[in-house]
Amino acid sequence: MRHTMTKPFSIRRHSRLGAALLLAAGVAILMPAPVLAEATEVRFARNLGLGYLPLYVMQDKGLVEKQARTAGLGEVKASYTPLGNPTTITEATLSGNADFGAAGVPAFIIAWDKTKGNANLRGLAALNAQPAYLNTNRPEVKSLKDFTEKDRIVVPSVRASYQAIVLQIAAEQTFGPGQHARLDSQTVSLAHPDGTAALLSGRTEITAHFTSPPFQDQQLRDPKIHKVLSSYDVLGGPASFSALWTSTAFHDANPKLTKAVLAALEEAVAQIKADPQEAARAYIRIENSKLGVEEVAAMIAHPEISYDLAPRGIGTFTDFMARIGSIRNRPADWRDLFFADIHDRTGS
Repeated sequence: MRHTMTKPFSIRRHSRLGAALLLAAGVAILMPAPVLAEATEVRFARNLGLGYLPLYVMQDKGLVEKQARTAGLGEVKASYTPLGNPTTITEATLSGNADFGAAGVPAFIIAWDKTKGNANLRGLAALNAQPAYLNTNRPEVKSLKDFTEKDRIVVPSVRASYQAIVLQIAAEQTFGPGQHARLDSQTVSLAHPDGTAALLSGRTEITAHFTSPPFQDQQLRDPKIHKVLSSYDVLGGPASFSALWTSTAFHDANPKLTKAVLAALEEAVAQIKADPQEAARAYIRIENSKLGVEEVAAMIAHPEISYDLAPRGIGTFTDFMARIGSIRNRPADWRDLFFADIHDRTGS
């Protein structure tokens, strides 16, 4: 008798338990997955000079912080570390000491190539297009053919920087196919300010400097310095000088913050175009530069310089670098190197 009484009770108890479990499972399925908080700090490592002016303006005006608040992210801290060597900038992003790196386009391409399949560094945007000048303090040097084995040419990073790769392209154009490395043994790595000081002193082995604004302009004020060539001569016209990149992991884990950074870049570029003088003041403040506002503003507004986030001339670099073995992976299109955030831009 006890058996007949307890069996229905057991069935009802387990039925209620099963229903409760099914209900709990249903609630768990319907409830959204918890949203992981995005980073509250974003760190930039950048090179030096007007090629990175949007980042100077972002820092001076607090634009990342502003755009982060607009995106509903609350208070986000942005910090900027100036580094004069693009290889060091790449290392900072790979080591976790920086979230974004900004350097010349070839250095970015090398970083993309080396991290493809692991850290997967990709570009968020280009920063500007500007010419880089190869200047010398030797009056007899009129072309690359006039350099001797005693000359030393400063670039930001040997065989990796924008200037180093453009010099290789120029060497091949001057000396013939397969001669791209003709001057590599004569290049030395120095940050732009140090290279400028060495060239102007005339008392070191440094006889040439492949640099960028404002350093090339400062050098050319000295009557003993003259321009040998411009990167625009070598590349056949304007091309993106610099780019901003990050890892796929940071990009994907911080979608709102990444969009805030891109919005800050857009705002910085708009401010540069609208008011070159105020952009010049921002640069001078951040650099603690002794250059005059009018002088820097004139460089910013120079007709050969444009601030635009759309990558330009990327294929010229990737085709050359893949052909000579500087990179292993040849991208089919500039979009292969950049996040989808800017794929709608008209680039090349």
